[in-house]
Amino acid sequence: MAANKGDYPKPRPAISALNRPYWDALRRREFVLQRCGECGMRWYPPAPLCPRCWSRRIEWTPASGRGRVSSWVVFHQSYFRGFDAEIPYNVAEVELEEGPRLLTNLVGVRNEEIRSGMEVEVVFDDAAPDLTLAKFRPRRASA
Repeated sequence: MAANKGDYPKPRPAISALNRPYWDALRRREFVLQRCGECGMRWYPPAPLCPRCWSRRIEWTPASGRGRVSSWVVFHQSYFRGFDAEIPYNVAEVELEEGPRLLTNLVGVRNEEIRSGMEVEVVFDDAAPDLTLAKFRPRRASA
C-alpha cells in the first residue's frame, strides 16, 4: 500500500523494477549491492548489466554498510519545502568498503565535525511507512 504524498514531504526516489530490490532490502534493514556473478564487481547505482564485463549474471548481495566520507556539502538554503526545518543540512558522498560511492546524509554528527576520510556506517531511516532510506553515521568502535 502506497503512503500518502503528505507522509513524506521531500522528493521521493524513483523506484523501478531495476532498483526495487535495493529499496525492499532497506525496508528489511538490510544494505545490499548488485554483484556480478562473472567478475565479482559490485556497483551502485543499479544497472541491468555489469559495468566491467557486461555480464547479465547479476545478484543482489549483502554489503558491509561501512565506508568513508569522500566529499560533502552543507546546504544553507532549502530548494524543496520539505527540507526547510533541517537547514543547514549535509549531503555526503560515501565511498563504501566494496568500492561504489553513493550520495547520502550524515546523521549523529554536527556539520562542522564532518571530515574527509571519516569512517561511517549505515543506519536505516524510516522516512515514511513505505520508504526507508540509507543514511550514515560516524562508525562506532568495535567491541
